[in-house]
Amino acid sequence: MLVVAALGGNALLRRGEPLTAQAQRANVAAAAQALAQIIRAGHRLVVTHGNGPQIGLLALQGAAYKPDEVFPLDVLGAETDGMIGYMIEQALENALGHDRPVATLLTQVEVDPKDPAFDTPTKFIGPVYDKAEAERLAQARGWNIAADGPHWRRVVPSPMPSDIPDLRVLELLIGHDVTLICAGGGGIPVVRRADGSLIGIEAVIDKDHATALLAHKLHADALLLLTDVEAVFRDFGTDAQAPIARLTPEDATRLNLPDGSMAPKVAAAASFASGGDRFACVGRLDDALAMLDGRAGTTIADDGRL
Repeated sequence: MLVVAALGGNALLRRGEPLTAQAQRANVAAAAQALAQIIRAGHRLVVTHGNGPQIGLLALQGAAYKPDEVFPLDVLGAETDGMIGYMIEQALENALGHDRPVATLLTQVEVDPKDPAFDTPTKFIGPVYDKAEAERLAQARGWNIAADGPHWRRVVPSPMPSDIPDLRVLELLIGHDVTLICAGGGGIPVVRRADGSLIGIEAVIDKDHATALLAHKLHADALLLLTDVEAVFRDFGTDAQAPIARLTPEDATRLNLPDGSMAPKVAAAASFASGGDRFACVGRLDDALAMLDGRAGTTIADDGRL
């Protein structure tokens, strides 16, 4: 099978951990072991990943150095994709014993400049703050901020992905049996100008929606959305909560899920699994191979595959 797997932020940095290279290397090494099992089982693999904490840190570093010359988010996204891709690539090569090619590709993802998301920033980036510090930074730097649980963080626009201009290169590499790391952080956000050229834009694309689009464009057989939760739960956070083993895309869209965590994953999984001989799974990174076999996580597929 061709499997597209999205690493959640916990695969790179767990909440509360320092944003250091050492911490990220340790987490990526563990993630690579789980991903290597998929490849060892005979599947082809494409990996995507988040970059929220990393892109936020780069923005802070730039503001501390020259506040009036901070690089735009598309450039910062490219920088973080190179850094994180390098770490995952090296860890995967080590986990596989360097017996097959692994490559990282910076990936442009096109969005609609008229997307209403630009009017309502919702995507969290960067570290967490208490409310007073967040408000001070927002006033000083022109940020939008929002509550993230008990903390506060910067938020930026998160438009829906519409196309992947670099698709031909991705297909070429997959055709040569290269394990790919691409579309990091939802891809580098670009828009198409009237003359057909592309230009970067200030936004961060949702990783799960971008990964679902990528999986669809590549005609993947399976989409894995890997996180630190064992499955999608019904009535999550209550005494009646229970994991859900199987869902149709239609049933998945009817679930009442938290907007900031599981909702975009389930929506992305449902969009990929609709109307085709393919399926999506949501679950723990450590269970990645078991999810492909239907032994773990939540599988979302049309009735014929359930």
